[in-house]
Amino acid sequence: MKAAIAIFACLLLGTCSQPPGILEQILSAGELRVVTLNSPSTYYLGSEGPQGPEYDLAAQFAADLGVALNIYSARNAHELRQEIASGRAHIAAAGLSLEQIAPTGSSYGPAYQLVKEHLIYRTGSERPRDLVEASHMGHLEVASESPHAAALARLRIDEPDISWVENPETEIDQLLYRLSQHELDFTVADSNEFAVGRSFHPDISIAFDLDQGKSLAWLINTRDTTLLSRVSSFFSVVDADGRLASILNRYYSKKPITPVLHARNFITDVRETLPQYLELFKAAASQMNMDWRMLAAISYQESKWQADATSPTGVRGLMMLTDETAQSLGVDNRLDPQQSILGGARYFIHVRDMIPARIKEPDRTWFALASYNMGYGHIEDARIFAQADGKDADKWDVVREYLPLLTQEKWYSQAKRGYARGWEPVQFVDSIKLYMSMLNWVGAEGGLAATIDKVEATKAKKN
Repeated sequence: MKAAIAIFACLLLGTCSQPPGILEQILSAGELRVVTLNSPSTYYLGSEGPQGPEYDLAAQFAADLGVALNIYSARNAHELRQEIASGRAHIAAAGLSLEQIAPTGSSYGPAYQLVKEHLIYRTGSERPRDLVEASHMGHLEVASESPHAAALARLRIDEPDISWVENPETEIDQLLYRLSQHELDFTVADSNEFAVGRSFHPDISIAFDLDQGKSLAWLINTRDTTLLSRVSSFFSVVDADGRLASILNRYYSKKPITPVLHARNFITDVRETLPQYLELFKAAASQMNMDWRMLAAISYQESKWQADATSPTGVRGLMMLTDETAQSLGVDNRLDPQQSILGGARYFIHVRDMIPARIKEPDRTWFALASYNMGYGHIEDARIFAQADGKDADKWDVVREYLPLLTQEKWYSQAKRGYARGWEPVQFVDSIKLYMSMLNWVGAEGGLAATIDKVEATKAKKN
């Protein structure tokens, strides 16, 4: 009788039923909550929307579950772990190392990437053989309280002569940029960070490895094991079917190209490829009242004048338009050269019209190009920073100095749109200026090609 009463009471009060598991809660709510960090090797808002290897993996996992992805950024690794410990996030996806202790109530999922820590130096400068030599040769700087600072501290136990500077107001993007600008001599970066950074700073190189490698994994809420089991199954499947390799290659396999080789390629493409599309560039530019050389330069920067170009993120064609952008511009076939070029011209005018009317040329054009590359929102964030410093935010040469700050937590935490790869629009504008300058030399009738032919003919005669 007592047992029957107890069972009845449990049924009445619901106190004997087990709460649903984490995976069941996610499926029932239709939402996966993932916390991450803003960085080029994790998650950021790019010109095509949310991007980054951790974002892509999380989006794939959410799609496999059939739920919506709610991904948000923590300010730092400590806050990220708190989100997991509190249960507010189901998963922390931020390039976390298995060497770091998991908070209570959480566990690491399977390792999905192996990275190494490198000492990075500037190509062309003297290459150090070890950390002691690097300490004597120049300025070695890392971010304060970073894994790299911790690694150096561990290594100094056996090598007390190692010295370095820890900067509390910097991050790896900024360090790699400053290294390329001769503001420091050495820094430390993980192999994935270096792979991304070198795409934008081709003059940086690896001096040597600091370790044998460390494994990266997601940190998972493990109040029960249901979610961990599903994550383990997910990584097993995406590893086997190639999706994992595809995502990692998308962000880390870019081969930097030297300025000399880039220039040679451009000259070759001017001779061999540009004539196919020259009249299309001129017609579209005339229709939209813009310089054909700028339109052609944008296309070259985007696709190298390849009509069938397709990026891993789905942008396509000569002007590398997203499907959504193409539809809004009336482009039915992004691989059709005429449609793509005219669509790109219309899109440039669209973003140029977003620039405040008081901004005069040529700054208006440079702001429009930066917005074409990254979206106007991030450009406006940088303009707000410049204005707060009492600078003229209507001048491109002023704002370009603030855009790279959007890679630093100190700055992007105050920005409305958050983290951005602020080097990209700066380099994009610089590249367009360079290509336009070279195309001015080309002239409408291909003068550059004729000049090259004469030079090659002279060389042939001498030989």
